Amino acid sequence: MTTTLRPSGPLQQTAGGARSRPYEIRVNSRRVGALLLTCDTPFGPTVAEIRDLVVDEPDRRRGRGTVAALAAEEILRGWGCRRVRVSVPACSAGGLRMADSLGYTEYSRNMDKELPAAPPALREGVTGRPMAEAEFETWLAGALEGYAQSWIGRGMPAEAAHAKSVTDHESLLPRGLATEGVSFGVLEAAGAPVGTVWVAPSGEDSYVFDVAVAEEHRGRGYGRDLMLLAERTALAAGHRVLGLHVFTDNTPALRLYESLGYRPTNLNYAKNLI
Repeated sequence: MTTTLRPSGPLQQTAGGARSRPYEIRVNSRRVGALLLTCDTPFGPTVAEIRDLVVDEPDRRRGRGTVAALAAEEILRGWGCRRVRVSVPACSAGGLRMADSLGYTEYSRNMDKELPAAPPALREGVTGRPMAEAEFETWLAGALEGYAQSWIGRGMPAEAAHAKSVTDHESLLPRGLATEGVSFGVLEAAGAPVGTVWVAPSGEDSYVFDVAVAEEHRGRGYGRDLMLLAERTALAAGHRVLGLHVFTDNTPALRLYESLGYRPTNLNYAKNLI
């Protein structure tokens, strides 16, 4: 029996080179699953994603997903893509094994934590307060550049990275510090500001969009204090789950989140198409 991909919808294209198309996974003429191919990522049309790859239960554990992923890679090569990304649920043991067997490398993960009913206490001498408007303007300038540089460091062209940074911040903070539901906290130690944290609603949960300790204050445990401040903020908003995203090469941050009880929900992988 032969596993193949068959288009299940029209090819969508833009003048800028972005494409997307849904496919059915078929064994001979029988449908056994589906996936979506797209190359409209922030990196431009040469970086693609395989999304929503699902094999129907009766046909799982027979290699259908692996063959489908390899067929998808061939289609993407035909589109001129040089890199492909996938996001695998942490609970999908088969999906994780498949990504590893096909040579994908994890580059980031999404994590979350179920929060306790009682707000966690901060260390003695450490307090949190709302960010002032003047502080926000300083923070925003640094955040725009820092976010752009994080994408540049991962292969995005500088012009596209800076444009993405502006677009993403404008989308998430249309009214700046006054954006509804958004919370910007400043952590102080002995009366001096040492770090900031940005928390906002994400569906029925809360999400940490940015957390940073001032460079001169790093290595003193303030990252943990900021995350506890974020948990207090989420609980005050009536949320019991706090999520975040971390690049896996940021080992100190990853270890901190794991030590605080955060667990992966999705593992994000990438592979160069040779």
